[in-house]
Amino acid sequence: MKIIVCGSGAVAKSVISYLVKGANDIIVVDDNQRRLDELSKEFDILPITGTPSHPDVLEHAGAKDTDIILALTSSDEMNMIICQLAYSLFDIRKKIAAVNSETFLDPLWGMLYNDNHLPIDLLISPDIDIAEHILKILQYPGATGVLPIWQGKYSIITLNLGAEIPFSDMPLGQIIKQPGASSLGVVNIVRDNVSFLPDMYETLHPADQINLLVKTEEIYSVISAFGLEKPTNERIVLFGGTPIAQYLCQRLEADDSITSTRLIEADIDKAKVLARRLNRTVVINGEMMSDVILSEAEIAKADTAIAVTDNDKDNLLASLLASHDGVGSTIAVINTPSYNNLMFNISDNTLVERSAITISRLLKEIRRSNIENAYSIARSQGEIWDIALNENNCCVGKKNGELGLSKNSRIIAVLRGGEIIYPDMNTKLEAGDRLLIYVDSAAIKKAEEIFC
Repeated sequence: MKIIVCGSGAVAKSVISYLVKGANDIIVVDDNQRRLDELSKEFDILPITGTPSHPDVLEHAGAKDTDIILALTSSDEMNMIICQLAYSLFDIRKKIAAVNSETFLDPLWGMLYNDNHLPIDLLISPDIDIAEHILKILQYPGATGVLPIWQGKYSIITLNLGAEIPFSDMPLGQIIKQPGASSLGVVNIVRDNVSFLPDMYETLHPADQINLLVKTEEIYSVISAFGLEKPTNERIVLFGGTPIAQYLCQRLEADDSITSTRLIEADIDKAKVLARRLNRTVVINGEMMSDVILSEAEIAKADTAIAVTDNDKDNLLASLLASHDGVGSTIAVINTPSYNNLMFNISDNTLVERSAITISRLLKEIRRSNIENAYSIARSQGEIWDIALNENNCCVGKKNGELGLSKNSRIIAVLRGGEIIYPDMNTKLEAGDRLLIYVDSAAIKKAEEIFC
């Protein structure tokens, strides 16, 4: 698949880092030569220097025979223009634009985004998506990820196990029968940075990361059953005055359970703008590593510290400093997936990987199967596919064991008639089934053929 990515900032880089893993030809267009050079050294891409919203630049990038264009610059308006050019001049099949302005996202203007006005097939809001992901983590203390599925009735939760495990030496088959853990579905385990699908005889190890399918109403009890419950979040400190931070603060200000929100930003101009836009948030201008500034932010009293600057190293360092000062939970946004392996499970630090959040919004458009929703999980080593079967699906009528899925891919659950089924090899698939499938990143092409 030929894909043009317009932009070379943090959002574009996170998406590129995922797309290059597949059989895709990636062309990156931007007028920032330095960032293009950096991307070229790190990824197998074709860099094109120029303004992405100029027709001649897109033509030079090969827009005439491109399958998908991703407009991921920092300008909402430029992204819209890029999609208009892709439609009017180059007839590109899929046009995806990153738009974060609340004005453009207002449902009042939803009629704008069609072929008669602004021909955008999919609007994504990377900063808002990340902020919403963080808010879910804050809602369920003890979980490091919460992914609602099937109209929110079920969720996939991520738990990072510590040194002490309540179910130590107990096989998974027994764990899921324990009080508070019944009706669980085990999606996968990440151990020593490698994702795998466990059998029911597998035992849990310290520092494992496990993804579980649970009823949303039972999330708290499952967290408690694994001994990971934490106090509710009332006092929050944020590092970095980014759009993510602004959106988070606005949402936290509307939450009556939050008693204190403080934000540290080193740039005086950004700090002034945020101070004007936010009402109940205390905006502090200064270096976030300074003991004086951290004291002013009352870091020692915080329940959670959230680092959302554009610099991964700053986010990781801020999280470690906050943890050192006694903060029970820390959250750090990382833009480069390679940092994920360096800081996993250190001092209860939750890493929010930008590429996994953003790419999850794109997978439905990129994958060739008839997918209702798709999500990147397991540190981008696997994907969750939500597929609704109809009588035309080629897998209908086949038994689970006859599908030919790869060893590290599996149908996790089947929703049939409102009831959930955890299938065995003899479970026959029926039209009307809703499948939840874990697909190993190395077996995507094969899975696309099976669930055509």
